Amino acid sequence: MSAPNIRRAVQLLPACATTGIGSLPHTQVELGLQVALSMDIPFLPQLPVGKPSELMIPAALEGLPGLRFDDEGLCTVDLSAWEAGRAEFEAKLESALSAGALEAYEPSPEACRAWRPFLWEVEHRKLAFAKVQLAGPFTVRSVARTDSGLSALEVPGLDQGMFRLVLARSLAMVKALRRVGTTPLFFLDEPGLFAFQRMNPRHLLALQELRLLVVALQREGALVGLHCCGNTDWGALLDSQPDLLSLDVRLSLDAMLEEGEALERFLSSGATLSLGIIPTDLSSTYEVTELADSVEASLKAALPRGFTFPRVVSTMLLTPACGLAMRTVQDAERILAELKVAQRRLRGALDAERPLLHSPPPH
Repeated sequence: MSAPNIRRAVQLLPACATTGIGSLPHTQVELGLQVALSMDIPFLPQLPVGKPSELMIPAALEGLPGLRFDDEGLCTVDLSAWEAGRAEFEAKLESALSAGALEAYEPSPEACRAWRPFLWEVEHRKLAFAKVQLAGPFTVRSVARTDSGLSALEVPGLDQGMFRLVLARSLAMVKALRRVGTTPLFFLDEPGLFAFQRMNPRHLLALQELRLLVVALQREGALVGLHCCGNTDWGALLDSQPDLLSLDVRLSLDAMLEEGEALERFLSSGATLSLGIIPTDLSSTYEVTELADSVEASLKAALPRGFTFPRVVSTMLLTPACGLAMRTVQDAERILAELKVAQRRLRGALDAERPLLHSPPPH
């Protein structure tokens, strides 16, 4: 499916459909899958509790020579081990990318125990959409350090090795989902973009590479999302042309809406928003219907000219603000139940104004 055709698939997403960011606190695959499959758009559950190899950076960089990580998922690369294994690593990667034979780069059971069971469920349930995620290339290279303390972004060969590994793994996951008959929603998890600076040439290059990855995944038939749970340069992210932009509502919605021209370009392309509407910070106090009403008010006040609230909400996704692995099972269940409450509130607001959905498109 070509990129223009897959972009049209955004319009087939259910209004205010629920899905997850990715991680869950469960330790049993079956229970994690049960939760993930209960969402409107089922998502791949990552289960890192007691399994640090399933934390986001180690999972994304699985197979990188010299990679080490601790119980918190903090990654370092032993540069001597990297240099020793680099030639073989790069040759295998180049061969796989050139031939499109990427099965070896799908997540192993060490990196994601639920990957194979999730594919089975997607195929046998004949799911129209399925959501998966992987730490994105800006974040993995910003967070991972060499054994001398340098960011991987500062080590050219290692920098490119990490990018191409994330590229291969992302393409492998999308291809696997396409083989089982679904339209993938592939989210690149990029919390590291909070540190993005337009004045930093290396950051600008990394953003261009992120855009290349987005295009490559779209060409493989995926709807591509970018998730950043911190504040960032929202104009730059909107202009990187993902199909979905995922953010923490309380932290970032108003800041993102201030990027009027970039948001207009984003929405005009047929892309949509994925709003992390339920806080995952347990110190937060809130009332769910008030959160939903606040989203409605913000969108109505700040959407670009010609984009009505019903038009935007009709394809918008709803999620928790961030992953849930560091919460208890009980807290995760409460947050996901509250997600349904917010969904009902926003769908009610949409139904009240649905005639506006058929108004003429903007000029």
